[in-house]
Amino acid sequence: MEGKEEDVRLGANRFSERQPIGTAAQSQDKDYKEPPPAPLFEPGELKSWSFYRAGIAEFMATFLFLYITLLTVMGVKNSSSQCSTVGIQGIAWAFGGMIFALVYCTAGISGGHINPAVTFGLFLARKLSLTRAVFYMVMQCLGAICGAGVVKGFKKGLYESQGGGANVVNPGYTKGDGLGAEIVGTFVLVYTVFSATDAKRNARDSHVPLLAPLPIGFAVFLVHLATIPITGTGINPARSLGAAIIYNKHHAWSDHWIFWVGPFIGAALAAIYHQIVIRAIPFKSRP
Repeated sequence: MEGKEEDVRLGANRFSERQPIGTAAQSQDKDYKEPPPAPLFEPGELKSWSFYRAGIAEFMATFLFLYITLLTVMGVKNSSSQCSTVGIQGIAWAFGGMIFALVYCTAGISGGHINPAVTFGLFLARKLSLTRAVFYMVMQCLGAICGAGVVKGFKKGLYESQGGGANVVNPGYTKGDGLGAEIVGTFVLVYTVFSATDAKRNARDSHVPLLAPLPIGFAVFLVHLATIPITGTGINPARSLGAAIIYNKHHAWSDHWIFWVGPFIGAALAAIYHQIVIRAIPFKSRP
């Protein structure tokens, strides 16, 4: 009996096999300890190999993300018939599927951000330091530029004639429409990231199995389905910057501010909503 009691005390058998659902589940007395917020500045990180390894992981993930997704976009635009290609749905699947795969691969190394807006939202929630946030954003942008550059290298003429996958506000929509679409789309993505990676929720709702990269990738897929006709779907400033720099035509820059301002506003709103409203659900913790 002593061994079993020790297991329970350590948490090995903390949760019973049959868990209540709904509000009953939220009121269960489960162990959870809120981690301290990340320091604003953490100079010690600069001496750690894991810090640079995480940055390299963000670079490679964003590079591969742009490589696969922009090639998909170029393939669709180069086709004479939508029936002979994957179409808008295929583009949305390419973006969502790559996020699913890349978050799965890099979550244990860097957190699998692959997006400056996600990094910004997590920074506002004090999940990482300013040092790491800035480093991640720089590496993400560099990875995106390199990924778009490789796509252009396959067939420069096709790349330039088809817009290079650069994000612009499409005809029939105003800049306000584009900004709103980017704000709401990024809100959906970052809110999903917070919910899927929330340790407090995972402890409270341990009876609900969750593979974090799956809802994140699916959120990206759904947002692309909704907003490709409006802006081509940015919701990722690094993706928009990489395509704009490599394409480097005037119209790619005329609306470019939307694809930074919109995602950063959406990320900030998602961080505020999740941290202040959603995480306010009562949660009992053992002393």
